[in-house]
Amino acid sequence: MKIQVSKNGPYIVTGGVPLMVMEISHDDEGNCHGWQKVREYPLQERYALCRCGRSKDRPFCDGTHAAIRFDGTETAGDEPYLLDPAVIRGPELELTDYKELCVHARFCLRAGGIWNLTQRSDIPDARKTAIDEACNCPSGRLVLRDHRTGETIEPVLERSIVVIENPARGEHGPLWVRGGIPVLSADGRPYTARNRVTLCRCGRSSNKPFCDGSHIGD
Repeated sequence: MKIQVSKNGPYIVTGGVPLMVMEISHDDEGNCHGWQKVREYPLQERYALCRCGRSKDRPFCDGTHAAIRFDGTETAGDEPYLLDPAVIRGPELELTDYKELCVHARFCLRAGGIWNLTQRSDIPDARKTAIDEACNCPSGRLVLRDHRTGETIEPVLERSIVVIENPARGEHGPLWVRGGIPVLSADGRPYTARNRVTLCRCGRSSNKPFCDGSHIGD
């Protein structure tokens, strides 16, 4: 399985990667709280996903990028933001925060926010909620480590691509690449493989091919 970024064109997905649509669900107070699968596409060995945000067959590419002369120049570079994250240390959990990866999914805001919860992680409910919020973060901005075991707490994710939708806010989110599927630049350079990656599908990110939250307000 792999995802190849094409020059000023779509993402070329090969290897029979499952593709589905999931919506962000909310609790009674309006907080982002989980995921609901609403559609799964028939499995294909190869397909092309829109990167310009203008296809009439989204999430698939229909060639519109050529007609509008889409500039898909990749600007992510060597991803230096992965080398110097903010670190919040609590009594039982340590939170690593890669701020540049934020896609504004808002799972981190419930119950006072994951930063506050991490600092109160000796309280069972706070610890549990912090872990839930970190594991629901689609971009991998928020990663927790357990002080007691030294292990990183990561969700177990099927290797797949999820089209993120947030109908409660009228937002069409990024492509959520799960399970460490390799992403290669247009010139064949591999990006850092991670369990959770979000790719831009609106065409406006300043951190292409990754999402930077520019879809907010669509």
